[in-house]
Amino acid sequence: MAESSRAASDGIVAIDIGATSIKIGVVNDVGELIGEIRSIATPYPCTPERLVNTVVDEIEMTECARVGIGFPGDLDEGRVMEPGNLSRVAGISSDVSPAIEQSWQGFELQEAFRQACARDVRVVNDATLAALGYATGDGRELTFTLGTGLGIALVVDGARVKIRDVGAEIFMGGRSYDEVLGEPSRATDQRQWCDSLLAAVNGFVAEFDARAVHLGGGNARYVDLALFDTAPYEVAINDNEGTLRGAAKLFARD
Repeated sequence: MAESSRAASDGIVAIDIGATSIKIGVVNDVGELIGEIRSIATPYPCTPERLVNTVVDEIEMTECARVGIGFPGDLDEGRVMEPGNLSRVAGISSDVSPAIEQSWQGFELQEAFRQACARDVRVVNDATLAALGYATGDGRELTFTLGTGLGIALVVDGARVKIRDVGAEIFMGGRSYDEVLGEPSRATDQRQWCDSLLAAVNGFVAEFDARAVHLGGGNARYVDLALFDTAPYEVAINDNEGTLRGAAKLFARD
């Protein structure tokens, strides 16, 4: 029991914040999971203060001094530039609240977590956290997270490279990537969703000159690798644990 407690206290709390749920686990320094993954509902309306309080409650249930968090929006050094779907009143199917969106813009999320729990907290975009967990470290690797919306992240030779958040960009038919490739569209017409995914992946692979693609997030399980049979790049489908493993990479050079 003492050995298990010491392993947990030496570990890293890994948290994947999604627009629908928040996953929490503890990993060691090489990203291996210690114990079970927990999941709680993302709170709505999701103001900065409410999200911080919800997540800090989970952090304080552990003895870990380090915390790695993936956030489903655009960040600049831990500061929120755009909150993505968290600005919606009650989740992906509801309208954006201008007041909530405004409250997030410029919010110093990483610092807020550090102040609230007095631990070393590092916050990155959720697709970036997934990319760090999935990447092999060989060349240009592009990660797509498929869930409530779409996230992408680029890792080059094992190092993260900041790229723009594409979820709200117009993709096709006047609809955004989040709308075309999010869960509501998949649930409505999965065949069309797969065709749209292939088009999106091909476009971003060409833009970022990627040699490998990683698919992750809850909806990656609906993708058949045969969809990419003729693609000139490698494709791998990853489980949700991979995102949490990425938390260790945030502390790898300390």
